[in-house]
Amino acid sequence: MSEEQKSDQRDDLNFVMKARRDKLDALVARGVPPFAYGFDRSHQAAQAVTLLPEGQEEGESVRVAGRIVAWRGHGKTIFAHLADSTGRIQLYFKKDILGDDQFGVLELFDLGDQIGVSGPLFRTRTGEITVRVETVEMLAKALRPLPFGKEEMVDGKLVRHSAFSDGEMRSRQRYADLAVHPEVRALFAARSRMTSAIRTFLDGRDFLEVETPVLQPLYGGAAAKPFITHHNALDMPLYLRIADELYLKRLVVGGFDRVYEIGHDFRNEGIDRTHNPEFTMLEFYQAYADYSEMMDVVESLLIAAATAVRTALGGTDVAVDAPARNEAVFAGPFPRIEWVPALSAGVGVPNVMALDHGQLIKAAEQINVPKANTLSRPKLLDELFQHHVESKIDRPTFVIDYPLELSPLAKPKRGNPELTERFELFAKGKEMANAFSELNDPIDQRGRFDAQATLRAAGDEEATGVDEDYLRAMEYGMPPMGGVGIGLDRLFMYLTATAHIRDAILFPTMRPEIF
Repeated sequence: MSEEQKSDQRDDLNFVMKARRDKLDALVARGVPPFAYGFDRSHQAAQAVTLLPEGQEEGESVRVAGRIVAWRGHGKTIFAHLADSTGRIQLYFKKDILGDDQFGVLELFDLGDQIGVSGPLFRTRTGEITVRVETVEMLAKALRPLPFGKEEMVDGKLVRHSAFSDGEMRSRQRYADLAVHPEVRALFAARSRMTSAIRTFLDGRDFLEVETPVLQPLYGGAAAKPFITHHNALDMPLYLRIADELYLKRLVVGGFDRVYEIGHDFRNEGIDRTHNPEFTMLEFYQAYADYSEMMDVVESLLIAAATAVRTALGGTDVAVDAPARNEAVFAGPFPRIEWVPALSAGVGVPNVMALDHGQLIKAAEQINVPKANTLSRPKLLDELFQHHVESKIDRPTFVIDYPLELSPLAKPKRGNPELTERFELFAKGKEMANAFSELNDPIDQRGRFDAQATLRAAGDEEATGVDEDYLRAMEYGMPPMGGVGIGLDRLFMYLTATAHIRDAILFPTMRPEIF
């Protein structure tokens, strides 16, 4: 769109908004409050349309409230549609019923206004259940027009042609996106049902939901660059957490055998199709379990989450065939492949772990990894894995037995101390879950923290330091346990075939607008 077109668009909007403010002034002049304190509803729209049995022409009186989404005037009568969070219902305004004064106020109403009405239900000649309005109240005058699109009936189905298709604007103005797109409301309602199902699943297995600090004096539990802030009263730096792990495991030391947390983590990283700096994580830990047992738990949990999303969407596909497609995919058991053989095959060598640092740099440069010669050995291995293995995994698959140097918090694999008892679940080329047989040896843990601190001192911004308090907790005796982390944004993207993470988050991180 050219600057001239943008200017014309702004002029048009300013004209419409001025007209709406003029109507606001006219309402006030007539003694009509434009912004109400409340409205006593008797029913929501979806409930009201069920109250008139088939074959009955007249019904009980209802009080409904919501937003005007359609308006058709015919002289002394007006038909409109009112929408709330459950659906929509038709309204019928007649001058003979409302009287001259109240009917005259309707000329000051616009699409998008929030109103409340009361009156009996009846069935029109076309069979649509409608409220014959006897009283009407303005609840909130919309001073800015919502981008409603054109609607038409095609083969008996309502088809909406969106007037709000710019993805960036929809993410910025999620409130407007939700107001004009019922399918987007349905999508995010399904996300809420997914989270509730996960809670129900874990609660049913005697996990205790807890809350741990978001502001931490030392970040840890993952390899990521943190956000840094400053606490004025304590005069100290603090970090937004990059993971919940170390505090949850402290609780297991304290005697809570099964704990979980669903909360936001923060990583100071780039923004792309699958990354947002603020994201929702589920982490849960089970004492006396190992990674093999946690794989079974993850399979069952994901099936429960997929079922909840499918049920919430009610058979209405948000994307082509998404719920039905994933029903079969989440039947389990998921395939399992080993990390080292999988990457070795991808790189084309007998054992990728036998390559020295220089050989890993060359392998990374061959796949165009930026600044490969500046990366640490663990980071190079991770980049190679992402390219050769992770990106090629389609259906949910467990990748198991990671190298020790990539897993500073996992226990060594029984029978092969160069590997760890760790798995990650991948689908559609992206990580969906990460889990360990958790390390509970404080001496071993200190050695791994020291190795991370060395990498950090060498310039690796994603490496962590030594967490002395966590080591002290371990020294009190940490039981063996299995731990799992699942990114709920990516899980939901997968379950609904959502292409971009910003469409799975209500308010994604974006550059501020210039007003």
